[in-house]
Amino acid sequence: MKVLKFGGSSVANAENIKKVANIVAQPKYANAIVVVSALGGVTDALIAMATNAANANEEYKETLLSLEKRHIETAQELLPINNQSACISSIKQHFNELEDVCEGVFRLGELSERTKDRIVSFGELLSSKIISFFIHSSGLQIEWIDSRKAITTNSNFGFAAVDFVKTTENIQQILAASASQLFIAPGFIASDSRGFTTTLGRGGSDYTASIYAAAVNAEAVEIWTDVTGMMTADPRWVANARTIPNTSYREAMELSHFGAKVIYPPTIQPAMDKNIPIWIKNTFLPEEAGTIIEHISGASVSEGGIITGISSINHIALLSLEGSGMVGIPGFSKRLFEALASVQVNVILITQSSSEHSICVAVNIADAEKAKAAVDAAFEIELLNKKVDPLKVEAELSIIALVGDKMRSHPGIAGKMFSALGRNGVNIRAIAQGSSERNISAVVAFADVKKAVNVLHEAFFEAAYKQLNLFICGAGNVGGKLIEQIKKQQAYLLLHHNLQARITGIATSKKMLFAENGNEIDLSNWKAALQESQAMDLEGFVQTIVDKNLRNSVFVDVTANAEVASVYDKVLSKSIAIVACNKIAASSPYSNYRYLKSLSKEYNTPYLFETNVGAALPVIGTLNDLIKSGDWINKIQAVLSGTLNFVFNNYDGTASFASVVRQAQKEGYTEPDPRLDLGGTDVMRKIMILAREIGEEMEMEDIKNTQFLPASCFEGSVEDFYNEMEKHEAHFKALYDAAAKENCKLKFVAQFENQKAAVGLQHIPSHSDFYHLYGKDNLVLFYTERYLEQPMVIKGAGAGADVTASGVFADIMRVVVS
Repeated sequence: MKVLKFGGSSVANAENIKKVANIVAQPKYANAIVVVSALGGVTDALIAMATNAANANEEYKETLLSLEKRHIETAQELLPINNQSACISSIKQHFNELEDVCEGVFRLGELSERTKDRIVSFGELLSSKIISFFIHSSGLQIEWIDSRKAITTNSNFGFAAVDFVKTTENIQQILAASASQLFIAPGFIASDSRGFTTTLGRGGSDYTASIYAAAVNAEAVEIWTDVTGMMTADPRWVANARTIPNTSYREAMELSHFGAKVIYPPTIQPAMDKNIPIWIKNTFLPEEAGTIIEHISGASVSEGGIITGISSINHIALLSLEGSGMVGIPGFSKRLFEALASVQVNVILITQSSSEHSICVAVNIADAEKAKAAVDAAFEIELLNKKVDPLKVEAELSIIALVGDKMRSHPGIAGKMFSALGRNGVNIRAIAQGSSERNISAVVAFADVKKAVNVLHEAFFEAAYKQLNLFICGAGNVGGKLIEQIKKQQAYLLLHHNLQARITGIATSKKMLFAENGNEIDLSNWKAALQESQAMDLEGFVQTIVDKNLRNSVFVDVTANAEVASVYDKVLSKSIAIVACNKIAASSPYSNYRYLKSLSKEYNTPYLFETNVGAALPVIGTLNDLIKSGDWINKIQAVLSGTLNFVFNNYDGTASFASVVRQAQKEGYTEPDPRLDLGGTDVMRKIMILAREIGEEMEMEDIKNTQFLPASCFEGSVEDFYNEMEKHEAHFKALYDAAAKENCKLKFVAQFENQKAAVGLQHIPSHSDFYHLYGKDNLVLFYTERYLEQPMVIKGAGAGADVTASGVFADIMRVVVS
């Protein structure tokens, strides 16, 4: 014999009940007990109706009529007309009885737990009767069992405890007295020794099925619901959640206790005691295998088969009892739990410091207020004597749990869990692990729980798959190229590196665009979508990134804007990585540079700015590698301005110096204001950043700048700048001629040596490494203890939208492996 249970959306309406009947009609279920829940939403409606009646609110009558109408209409939709009368008569009889009970509650203004159990029992009584009539009308012989006569409990109304000896005897007698092979019974309900109706707790229909199965030593229990088995995580939160093919009873207990709604936790014990497998099946996809729960866990679908699933409980409060008077004094924990038990507060999680100075317990938020009152009352004397502090209550929390039988034999699981959460800025308030090492639980902020579950699922079930969420600030020349490169490379990254690089936010100086509902921005028409998006508000842009709270978020700054650079501290403090093409932050006052680097370290969050110095050239990365590996930097010489190199490589006096600079700006080699390049400011910033990366505390005013532009060029607008250069063409021609006379070229060179830095225009002879530097190329020479005579040379394009965008893209990829 098998026991089948149908509940939730499986019996929500007539259409779904027909699917239930089709399953029950299969030959393999010819000898079975079918347990059903109330029609969808009916139990909640019955509770609300009873509450209204107790509060003298006559709206309960409307609910009563509405429920009666719904059940009659369901019967009419299911049954042929000539088979309806008996069923509808039964429905009306039940509602007449229910009306009498509710009227009594209304008149007395009182709703006892016993009466509430009687009222809510009508949901299962009615659904089971209707489904029984329907299955019978389809030609199957099925017998209805009254679970109140089959299952005996104590009188703890609302959550009654089963007397398994008496219940087994009842069920076996009922079945032995019947010639039927197929039975149907209402779930959730039972009765005490005096015959009063009791209930087994919300979700108790699963438990009912397991009770019947244990009584008859069933071949299997099948829980039919609207999902295909137990999942590795909540599929509403984790898009890549997958079905757990098989799991152990104890793993299933842990998962169900910590929020997996597929099965009611008490269901497992009766089946486990009789070694009866429990199947979780999908009513709407009956051909799918689902999940089997049995004694031994099978191969897990996680990496290495260690973790079975991730679960969570929301709306938790953390209660902390602490004080110096607790240390070394026995009985404090006992008194705490007695106080909580006295007001019927269930403890979900416990953790205690080894110093015995504090103990924390997690409870449902709805119980927090009465829990605090009970505990403070229990420790009244200690509070007066300041031996303990008043109970501290922290609300808006959640519990996340990793579950797996095989964790006990695999070290490092907890470390991996906490490391993944930490990298994504999920703060852990409390930790607990059972002695069985089957479960590791952590208390986190409710605002972080969705991200936390996704982070852990990615870490343990998608080891070769990672999602990156990019928020790009700046969609101009370089930013636009970056978006194009990402779009072109997305398929490749997913196929070859299992990396989903998603752009979820784009901002310009005027507009900001965000992807909705956890999706990514459609890059096929992002420009049009951006134009139609909301007005840019930098503070709002950053706050939206924080509020979205997506895992592996990266703030990408492709601007030259000081205001954007000013928000880096807020971004880093939320554990959001930064990739900056904007060099303003790294070249700001040294105190701010160090502050941002310290935030990156404190929050274990990458702050990368490779493109600040050499576009896509690996200058900063190489410098850091040299230092980390123990080398010592003696001197740096560099041509760090692709713009200036382009200008001096293309200027020979045949065209004006101003026209060559205009050409450089047109081709995207200059800063928005070319004076930052030609005045040496940009090169000063770059050599200062390199000096700081070495460890030098350097400011801009510490750098010697030998300028070649006349002072008047720095006055007025950018257009005024070009006009002034035209006026001073003779000056620029003289500079060129002086170098040419010595068979030299003009190069703007930066140098760092002996803790001093300088930039300026130099005559470069033909034997120099800088002489054969063409186009917009940059060249960096590192003279180190290991590279004494021949320096390490880094050479390549140092300007241009494409190469700069590729450098930003490379930093984004470094975030993935940070």
